[in-house]
Amino acid sequence: MSETAGAVPGQVHHRKSGKSGSHAGLDRKNGMLEVFIFFALLVGGLTYVVWSIWTDVQAAEPGSLALLPFLLLILALLIALAFEFVNGFHDTANAVATVIYTNSLPAHFAVVWSGCWNFLGVLVSSGAVAFGIIQLLPVELILNVGSGAGMAMVFSLLIAAIIWNLGTWYLGLPASSSHTLIGSIIGVGIANQLVQGHSGTSGVDWGQAANVGYSLLLSPVVGFIAAGLLLLSLKALVKNPALYREPKAHKAPPWWIRGLLVLTCTGVSFAHGSNDGQKGMGLIMLILIGIVPTAYALNRAVAPEDVATFRALSLATAESLAGTLPPGTPPVAGDPRTILTTYVRDHEVRPDTVPALAQVARELGAAVATTTSLAQVPSVAVPNLRNDMYLASETIRIMVKSGRPAFDPQTRENLVAYERSLDEATKFIPLWVKVAVAIALGLGTMVGWKRIVVTVGEKIGKTHLTYAQGGAAELVAMGTIFAADHYGLPVSTTHVLSSGVAGTMAANRSGLQMSTIRNLAMAWILTLPAAILLSGGLYLLLRAVI
Repeated sequence: MSETAGAVPGQVHHRKSGKSGSHAGLDRKNGMLEVFIFFALLVGGLTYVVWSIWTDVQAAEPGSLALLPFLLLILALLIALAFEFVNGFHDTANAVATVIYTNSLPAHFAVVWSGCWNFLGVLVSSGAVAFGIIQLLPVELILNVGSGAGMAMVFSLLIAAIIWNLGTWYLGLPASSSHTLIGSIIGVGIANQLVQGHSGTSGVDWGQAANVGYSLLLSPVVGFIAAGLLLLSLKALVKNPALYREPKAHKAPPWWIRGLLVLTCTGVSFAHGSNDGQKGMGLIMLILIGIVPTAYALNRAVAPEDVATFRALSLATAESLAGTLPPGTPPVAGDPRTILTTYVRDHEVRPDTVPALAQVARELGAAVATTTSLAQVPSVAVPNLRNDMYLASETIRIMVKSGRPAFDPQTRENLVAYERSLDEATKFIPLWVKVAVAIALGLGTMVGWKRIVVTVGEKIGKTHLTYAQGGAAELVAMGTIFAADHYGLPVSTTHVLSSGVAGTMAANRSGLQMSTIRNLAMAWILTLPAAILLSGGLYLLLRAVI
């Protein structure tokens, strides 16, 4: 018997000694063909991004993008894609550790397989998580994302997330990329409000942050309990001893067990791509809207009949809202956009909030009264039109969700339909953005994955991962991520899987390596404050420089 690397000194383990990962075949080097394919995909993806941007801008307004803004755009996109790349290799272990340590797939094949399914998961993602992330950002910066403060926001939160992810990866800790990004967003919001002279909290949508926080807080608990219960159920129902024994070195499991483990690996990879890939998409869309609003602020692919529907809904919503006001309500004093911005930031309904929304809805209908396509909107009017649509959509979302003010059923139905129409025009993701993020995330899974794979596969439990434990942890992770994606919540794939493995070890009474559990818990606890401090500090620095 010998001690496993990373364990508390003096603890005796049941795992055979040897080089970390050698039992799972992690020591194989990449061949020249694999390296060539990797760099070919990398160069091809970057070329496709540049070509797509140039084509879109020329189609929207030829010659509108000067060299300096174009270079700034490429730099910002490279940083956003770098975040997804790091996210890929940081989270690879979530999908492949179990199939590697049960000899279900060779290590390098498992990584490539996972990368391909991450790629496909990104391509078919809904976009709900992407825009849920954006809703956490300060509304003032979203509306002025093309300003120096807006660019400082995007750069600081992305760089902070990359720094923390790289640091935890270097230490082999399965920290959550979702957790990191949420902390970075909160840090920017707090720093922005401190600069603006507000309380320091009004720049963060705390209601939305709480929803995200609940999903991140509950995900490890769900993973631990559900995976443990699933393993116990499996032991009660399936009496095959091979499921519960340590896999033999370099020997594949029975075909049906292998098929189940490969299936769960595939499902987790696909779910990870569909959920985590969206986080970078939302930030990329902010970058595009800020630097080239003419091409990306409005969805130019909206059909003419949908534009006509939007025009009709704008007028119907304005009239419906006006009907809810007391007789003799005076016209809105001042700019209705300022009133709605304050409402979206503070969530406080004032006497002029509903009249302001009615006025903005009426003006939006008038803005498209003579157009049959959003592509026909004059380029100088695009940024303001998009901001008005965003403000109206966010105002309606908050009102409907909070139930304040309490509208009659017909008005509420009009508002919900109008919000959908507004979102169709502003909350969209071009295909090339999905492809770029998919390539970044997919290639990221093929680089630097060994550190965290070893932690998940060897350093959580005191005994080797069995087939049943691997399958239970992966099934729970896959189901949890799919559910979170359906409800538009960013969930921690890392937390669900690593806690699932711990849950199966506890349920099996295999024992846990408490040094690793303590490190994982510390990473989980410190990620949020560290990301807040990093992004907040970077935001203040970049805001002073840009």
